[in-house]
Amino acid sequence: MKKILDVISDEMKKGFAAAGYDEELGRVTLSNRPDLCEYQCNGAMAGAKKYKKAPLMIASDVAEKLQDRQVFSEVNAVAPGFLNLKVSEEFLCGYLKEMKEAEKFGLEKPEKVRNIVIDYGGPNVAKPLHVGHLRSAIIGESIKRICRYAGHHVTGDVHLGDWGLQMGLIITELKKRQPHLPYFDPDFSGEYPEEAPFTVSELEEIYPTASKKSKEDAAYKEEALEATLKLQSGDRGYRALWNHIIAVSVADLKKNYANLNVEFDLWKGESDADPIIPGMVEDMKKGGFAYESEGALVVDVKEETDTKEIPPCIILKSDGAALYATTDLATIKDRVENMHADDLIYLTDKRQEMHFLQVFRTARKTGLVGPEVTMRHIGFGTMNGKDGKPFKTRDGGVMRLEYLIDEINQEMYRKIVESREVSEQEARETAKVIGLSAIKYGDLSNQASKDYIFDIDRFTSFEGDTGPYILYTIVRIKSILNKYKEQGGCLENICLKEAVNGSEKALMQELAKCNTVLANAYEELAPHKICAYIYDMANAFNRFYHETKILTEEDAERKAGWIALLVLTRDVLETCIDLLGFSAPERM
Repeated sequence: MKKILDVISDEMKKGFAAAGYDEELGRVTLSNRPDLCEYQCNGAMAGAKKYKKAPLMIASDVAEKLQDRQVFSEVNAVAPGFLNLKVSEEFLCGYLKEMKEAEKFGLEKPEKVRNIVIDYGGPNVAKPLHVGHLRSAIIGESIKRICRYAGHHVTGDVHLGDWGLQMGLIITELKKRQPHLPYFDPDFSGEYPEEAPFTVSELEEIYPTASKKSKEDAAYKEEALEATLKLQSGDRGYRALWNHIIAVSVADLKKNYANLNVEFDLWKGESDADPIIPGMVEDMKKGGFAYESEGALVVDVKEETDTKEIPPCIILKSDGAALYATTDLATIKDRVENMHADDLIYLTDKRQEMHFLQVFRTARKTGLVGPEVTMRHIGFGTMNGKDGKPFKTRDGGVMRLEYLIDEINQEMYRKIVESREVSEQEARETAKVIGLSAIKYGDLSNQASKDYIFDIDRFTSFEGDTGPYILYTIVRIKSILNKYKEQGGCLENICLKEAVNGSEKALMQELAKCNTVLANAYEELAPHKICAYIYDMANAFNRFYHETKILTEEDAERKAGWIALLVLTRDVLETCIDLLGFSAPERM
């Protein structure tokens, strides 16, 4: 289904052609003066030089040819040569009827279904999620959903930090505390216990303790490095212990991500890339791409057009150890060769921009990806407190994500019980739903690359540009629909009618933008565009609601038409919030 601007532009092009001008001048845009018109065309201004005519004369010629077109109710040529347009209620209603019947509100299917892998999350095992993990999870989940809705095959991979020195540190500290465990007995040949010798809480305490000791005690760090080497060399006991660490950590991570309504299709980590590294490095050497520099193995990635210094990408350190770049490159190789990825999308803090520039250039230069594969890094800004600095706990520490979620939920619970009589269970459940909207909308309504202030008071407000306001609007619509059914009305087989007032038409115009917004959100990987759209639509609906006595309307046909409009509004809003990763309760 064509986007509404394209349909209107096609009509305008016919007008230019009929008046004897180049039809390409007929491109229409949304009006930047909505007080004067709904859409505008500036083609006459652009054509003045070519046709050696005053822009107003060209605009007047075109306006004359469009007076009887069904699409427009008004076409006015105004000085110095603009074409001001209003669409007809008949055309707008017809467009919405088609959109309502179409799959995905008329969003066009892709010419080619792309195989997209989105790398987001990136937590380290044995560490609790903290607020620093919030943006990657929220933005990545939304982009995954947007890409899927656009018709593509999408795989979300958490890409765990599960390899390297942190594993050696945990194993070393465990050995100090429980030296008699069978994992540390080189002569043990039986089956290792199925149950881990630690809980997730103990594991989360072990790692920082071990990390602190390694910084203060050189011998301890050396022992941890040896443990890391033994693990990576395949020591049976250490591998069994490592599997316990992964299992306990992943179970806890899944629980915490579930609280954010975030799901990953793959739970792969750096360890999965490790077996690929030796062959990949050998190929880079043979291809003449990788060479030694100060003992390290590097690949040059600078290009002639660079305006700043781009350092070489280090593949192996002087001691032969791999780095993040190495595992990222091996992971790219795996995703292209085994998952047949067409597009690779990475979500991390924007401070990693240089890292991904080096990795992507290395992957392209060394042939790990062909020219048909796209690689994109979406670097997000910092989540800051009201003081403008990175968000911290009251005592200055990094806040655990579960504590932040709980704080938001408590605030929503307080507001719910203050506003109405409700059972504790329903209030708690509703608070979780609204709290999630507050967190997600509060983040996603900002352009990903920008820093933003995490303001609990503002984010949990039921007024203004917030998640709770969007949900309140949806719940209001649901309430009206339920009352209509209680009056004996049926939501099936009701038909949209032409608008009879300005606020109704304004709501219909917002709805008509739906497939355009969803297409743009996919093309630009920009959830904030959906947020801006549903905020405008919520405002348009609430204006219509306050100006229109829907349920007391005596004309049954007119009332049914309004109810049909509400059903479409509800469906569009609920689809959009699902793409953002949250849902609406039945009542608030």
